[in-house]
Amino acid sequence: MWDYSETVKEHFYNPRNVGAVEEANGVGDVGSLTCGDALRLTLKVNPETEIIEDAGFQTFGCGSAIASSSALTEIIKGKTLDEALAVTNQDIADFLEGLPPEKMHCSVMGREALQAAIANYRGEVWEDDHEEGALICKCFAIEEPLIVDTIRANNLSSVQDVANYTKAGAGCSSCHEKIEEILARELEARGETFTPGAGRPDLVLERRTVAKKSKELPVMQNGAAKEEPAAPVKKAKSKLTLVQRIQKIEKAIEALRPALQADRGDVELIDVQDKTVFVKMTGACTDCSMAGLTLNGLQQKMMEELGEFVQVVPLSKRQLEEAGL
Repeated sequence: MWDYSETVKEHFYNPRNVGAVEEANGVGDVGSLTCGDALRLTLKVNPETEIIEDAGFQTFGCGSAIASSSALTEIIKGKTLDEALAVTNQDIADFLEGLPPEKMHCSVMGREALQAAIANYRGEVWEDDHEEGALICKCFAIEEPLIVDTIRANNLSSVQDVANYTKAGAGCSSCHEKIEEILARELEARGETFTPGAGRPDLVLERRTVAKKSKELPVMQNGAAKEEPAAPVKKAKSKLTLVQRIQKIEKAIEALRPALQADRGDVELIDVQDKTVFVKMTGACTDCSMAGLTLNGLQQKMMEELGEFVQVVPLSKRQLEEAGL
């Protein structure tokens, strides 16, 4: 489980400035519900002084996303637009007394929402502050310019760093090779050497195994083949079977069930297809205005149990009827 600071916990359990600001004249939307995180930031800017008088947020994301959004609104209130634009994702993380590396993408999302909201106030078209580029990560729709800018802004040096800050590569891993190519180019530009597989023990192990299999024939000594002693290699963590994954998913649901039932609601597991977990929401959870946060908490719990990314999707009433459920 990730280690959160007391400040992160405070802003998660008691978030500041939740909801849309009345008479907002700047709105920024970033992320996507289909990718697991989305944030809307609303600003009330004084037209004469360009000071941000009020800020509010609405988010669909994990606890770190809520805390990062809450922190952002506290940081920028009272600042001019130019001062607010100077706020970095690291400033947000520092305000929260640190974020787990795997959650740094939440602070990046907050920074981009701020840029989008200020552009909206100024009547400008905001396009992620990046020129359109090649799509690198299909799981989270992350393009190359965002990866490059984030590597440069935060001095990243590994695939794991990129996944932590942008989510690119945190899904199916098919884009890891492309991310490594970008990293190699960026590190070379700053006078450093990129090490393939850095921060990814599974990849290092895989490459060692391939290298071992492709070694030349054993050295001959006294007419007999002599095997070089193999260096000890840590075994990769075995992949969970479908049954094991379902058991862990059920365990996550059971852990949250008492709280849901206390509010006269419940969640039932319907199906598991690769990285997608389909659930049925019942009772008060069906029409609850906080259903998004409930699903978020459930998704977070499942990822902690499984040690991998999954997306929790509630089936609609029509879908349940068509499936006879």
